[in-house]
Amino acid sequence: MPLSLDVQFDIVIYSILSGILAGILFDLYNIMRGVKIPKIIIILEDILFWILTAIIVFTFLLYMNYAFLGPYVYIFMILTLILYLKLISPTVLKIETYIISKLGKFIRILIKNLIYPIRIIYYGISGKK
Repeated sequence: MPLSLDVQFDIVIYSILSGILAGILFDLYNIMRGVKIPKIIIILEDILFWILTAIIVFTFLLYMNYAFLGPYVYIFMILTLILYLKLISPTVLKIETYIISKLGKFIRILIKNLIYPIRIIYYGISGKK
């Protein structure tokens, strides 16, 4: 039985969204990966990243369109991923880097402010200055 047009449209939309999701995950991975790492570790990280991405995308498709994985689902995912990496990725990469730097700064300030009273109490008890 052929699928109705609205179901096919939903499948295409979710395929496009899963390609964008894979692109965003790839950008985050590139930010976290680092530069001076031995080749074998990079290979292992790449394999683990793509396994994790496959699980996330499959879970997304399972939740959204019951994991209907026809050939055009793969085609739209790959096309969307390629277009995302060529057109949108540089902008998203800048935004992600900015958010991560601001979040890191906020966490450092928060930790320093939370540890400060503990230091005062510790130095008061131990007699150190």
